[in-house]
Amino acid sequence: MKTLQIRRPDDWHLHLRDGAVLEGVIGDTSRHFARAIIMPNLVPPVVTTADAAAYRSRIMAALPEGHRFEPLMTLYLTEHTNPDDVEEGKKSGLITAVKLYPAGATTNSHGGVRDLEKAMPVLERMAKIGLPLCVHGEVTTPEVDIFDREAVFIETVLDPLRKRLPELKVTMEHVTTSDGIDYIKSSKANLAGSITTHHLIINRNDILVGGIRPHYYCLPVAKRESHRLALRAAATSGDHRFFLGTDSAPHVDPLKECACGCAGIYTSVNTMSCLAHVFEQDNAMDKLEAFASLNGPAWYGLQPNEDKITLEKQDVQVEFPAKRDTGDGAITVFDPGFQIFWNVVD
Repeated sequence: MKTLQIRRPDDWHLHLRDGAVLEGVIGDTSRHFARAIIMPNLVPPVVTTADAAAYRSRIMAALPEGHRFEPLMTLYLTEHTNPDDVEEGKKSGLITAVKLYPAGATTNSHGGVRDLEKAMPVLERMAKIGLPLCVHGEVTTPEVDIFDREAVFIETVLDPLRKRLPELKVTMEHVTTSDGIDYIKSSKANLAGSITTHHLIINRNDILVGGIRPHYYCLPVAKRESHRLALRAAATSGDHRFFLGTDSAPHVDPLKECACGCAGIYTSVNTMSCLAHVFEQDNAMDKLEAFASLNGPAWYGLQPNEDKITLEKQDVQVEFPAKRDTGDGAITVFDPGFQIFWNVVD
């Protein structure tokens, strides 16, 4: 196969940041993707519908001329989130989901939820009105090993929540373990999972063997090889419960290459080329459109995009920029560690 045409994809988990970084990275997403679920963990976070409207306006103002792109806004769940504001946001069409960050789980999550019971009024309202909850599925208790945080979250937080509110629609974002994959597969309804580009490609050895590689450090952290293979199998299966959410997370290099580096991998530049490589390796090119373009819209109650993109396999390696320059500094682009020959040509 030398060419593949698919419906224009969407990104169901994206960090755009704000200010100069937003202006520097938005074009990498809008070049290939029609829509994206926008993460709300700014400083300060996007906690109200008014905050989301203002942030959306800044995103649209930063969009390169001639690009068509729809940001799908989310709210940052806190223990004080107003259920009425959430419902009004959904009714207005502005709010697509609410994001649960366990406090301390990842970048700018210190204002997240510590006591889920205090957020139950909002979750109950969301279940009633059909607004999805996106979860960063990790516990943050210090006695739990970082490689076990997802499995423990499923057992101690997510499963009890879903039994209490079975009608609540939950997206397990950036699934990283076979535990997560198996849990989603075992569910009969109201549960799906997004999978990132980088978790399909790297495992924890890529971060740690031969020296620490900060640009492969993300949260949830990449796990052992058996988990990576489980993610690959799920993504390339065509199963409607799994779809692309890149979790592309730009940080300028000084914040990555330091004594306490930030978590995040910037993949927006080359995601579609990386995915074509992965799906071709797994003899699943016929499933790429489902993963990148069909399953996500179906889950969020939207129509797939009408326009299409074409991927073409070149005879020579595709060259991607090593850095993306922004007004705040350079951001390192994800290096998959292998040559890529697939390119988006329109």
